[in-house]
Amino acid sequence: MQLSKNSKLLFKSLAITVLIAIGFILLLPNAPKAEGIHQSEQHKFKTVNYVDFLHYPWGMAFLPNGDILVTEKRKKQLRLIKNGKLNPTPITGLPKNIDAGGQGGLLDVTIHPNFKNNNFVYISYSGTGKGGKGTEIARGKLSDNKLTELKVIFKVSPKTGGSHHYGSRLQFAKDGTLFITTGDRYSYLNEAQNPENHLGTVIRINDDGSIPKDNPFVNHPKYKPEIYSYGHRNAQGLTLNPKDGSIWLHEHGPRGGDELNKLNKPGANYGWPKVTYGIDYSGAIISNKTKAPGIIPPVIFWKPSIAPSGMAFYQGDKFPKWKNNLFVGALAGAHLRRIVLEGDKVIKQEVLLKHTARFRDVRLGPDGYIYLLTDDRDGQILKLEPVK
Repeated sequence: MQLSKNSKLLFKSLAITVLIAIGFILLLPNAPKAEGIHQSEQHKFKTVNYVDFLHYPWGMAFLPNGDILVTEKRKKQLRLIKNGKLNPTPITGLPKNIDAGGQGGLLDVTIHPNFKNNNFVYISYSGTGKGGKGTEIARGKLSDNKLTELKVIFKVSPKTGGSHHYGSRLQFAKDGTLFITTGDRYSYLNEAQNPENHLGTVIRINDDGSIPKDNPFVNHPKYKPEIYSYGHRNAQGLTLNPKDGSIWLHEHGPRGGDELNKLNKPGANYGWPKVTYGIDYSGAIISNKTKAPGIIPPVIFWKPSIAPSGMAFYQGDKFPKWKNNLFVGALAGAHLRRIVLEGDKVIKQEVLLKHTARFRDVRLGPDGYIYLLTDDRDGQILKLEPVK
C-alpha cells in the first residue's frame, strides 16, 4: 500500500514528535538509567530495576527471607515485595489518623531484631491529634498481608500546626532499643534547644514503647525521659554501624549546612538552631555561630546542601572494596554518595549515579547487594550489582 504525500508528511511529523519526546524523557534528571553500567573508583557496577510502580515510596525494610516492606508516603500504604514482585494488595491494619499533607504521610518502616519469632513490624508516620500533627510510632504483627495487634508506642509531644519536618527514621541498636528521629517541625525550630518537648530530638525507647532506665534524662524533673539527644533539625537518615554498634544520623540543614553526626554521647546537644552552617531560605542569618561550648560538632557538613535521605554502612561481600563505607542517598543533585571513614573522620567522598534519581532510602539487602529507593510518583527500587 502506498502512502499519499499528505500521509507521508503526517507520518514524518509524528515520527519527529515521538523522537523529540523520547529525547526529552531521556534528559530528565529523575529518570533512572535502568540496567546502566557505571564505574566507581573501586568497582564497576550496574543498576537493575528491581521493582517498579511505587507511588512516592519513603522507607523500606528487608524481612529475613529477603522480602521487602515499602511505605508509600502519600497513599499511606504499606506494600510487600515478595520474590521481586510487588503484591498488588496493600497491607491492611494501619493507623487511621495518618496525615499525608506536605512532608507527612506513612514514612519509615523497620522490623524487630527477633522478627523470626515475633513478626513485629514498626512504622513511623505523621499522626493527627489534639493540637495538630506529629510523629508517631506504631507496632503490629505481620500476618497474611495484615498488621494485627496494632499498638501506638510513641507520640511526639506536643503536636503542632504545619506539615514539615517530621524526621521519622527508625533504627534498632544492638542492645534492642529503638532510636527514632522526630524533626523540629520547621516553624518551631527554637524548640530543638528545649528538651522539655520532643521537637528536634532523637528518641530512644524499648521495643514495647517503655523508657530505658539508662536514658540520659530519666531522672530529670522537666526533660522528656524518652530523649537521647537534642538540637537536631530534620534527620532523615539513621543507621547502625555494625563494626562497632554506633548509631549515625544525618540531617537536613536549612539552605546549606546538612550534617552527618555520630550519636556517641547520651544527652548531647547537636546545636540546631543555636549553631549551624546554613542560612535561612530567605537568605537571613539564623545563627552567626558554627561552634559553641557544649555543642557536639558534626562529623562533616555539606554546603551547598545535598538534601540527604536514607543511609547504610556496607558490610556485604559483593563489593569487597566498599567494605565499611557509608552510602547516603541524596535528593539534591539526584545522586548516591559514598563516604570513606577512618575512625570517625571522613577521608573521602565519591558521587555515584549523578542525575540518576532522587534517592529517598538506601539499604543493604541480606544478599549483600545495595538497594536504592527512588522518590518519585513512579518510584522504583534499584539494585546495585557488580560487573566483572
